[in-house]
Amino acid sequence: MAEINKLLIIGCGNMGGAMLAGWLAAGVDPARLAVLDPALESVPEGVALYRQAPEQSDHDAVMLGFKPQQLGALGPGLQMLTGDRVTVYSLLAGIELATLQHAFPDAAAHVRVMPNLAARIGKSPVILAQAGLDEAGREAALAFFDHLGTALWLEDEAQFNLVTALAGSGPGFVYRFIDALSGAAQELGLGQEMADQLALATVEGASILAAGSDISPAELADRVASPGGMTREGLDMLDQDNALKSLLVQTLKATADKGAELAGAARKQP
Repeated sequence: MAEINKLLIIGCGNMGGAMLAGWLAAGVDPARLAVLDPALESVPEGVALYRQAPEQSDHDAVMLGFKPQQLGALGPGLQMLTGDRVTVYSLLAGIELATLQHAFPDAAAHVRVMPNLAARIGKSPVILAQAGLDEAGREAALAFFDHLGTALWLEDEAQFNLVTALAGSGPGFVYRFIDALSGAAQELGLGQEMADQLALATVEGASILAAGSDISPAELADRVASPGGMTREGLDMLDQDNALKSLLVQTLKATADKGAELAGAARKQP
């Protein structure tokens, strides 16, 4: 079980579409990619589109991209596509490897995948957890998903909901911060257009600098802040009573707990 020669994406919504675009932008041959989605209007040139499950296909991997709540209803009808030479990759939040193995018992291997929408531009972390892959299969999966940014194996599946909260849901929290940063400036008197532009450009520049630096974000913040200066005054507000970190702990916990709730519901499905 080595290279992913042909991938069938089952359900190609926002995340699946972002990943498809990311693979194509990275130079993956579109003939290696196919989509099964009855509601999708079109796919990029060279990618096969099926409205219903194909009777014959040469895919050696499928990726589940529909809603996790649909697994119980859709799973049985998809077993014909997941035979003993096919690896099942799953984007279904909260659906554990054991549940995937139960839903697709004949598949060669099962892999949980958690990217974010930055996969479209090749800048997503992609978290992988697996059951059944040999070493060559692990290397092939890592290389294939690394096209979308930075792929990482998670050896302890028990942490999957937490890393999903951080890396999968995290962009939503960053977008909310950008919006709040702009909104705060507007409330203090800055025009919306300028506030939006400055907030977005500030976060973009800071992120790029942090990503390319050997210095931790905490130390970078301190280097921006001169003693007794403006930035230090603002940081003191953010750091007061550890309020920002406490809020984010609650945010990540609530997100991860939702994943555990989804997993529990999936385990109860027939």
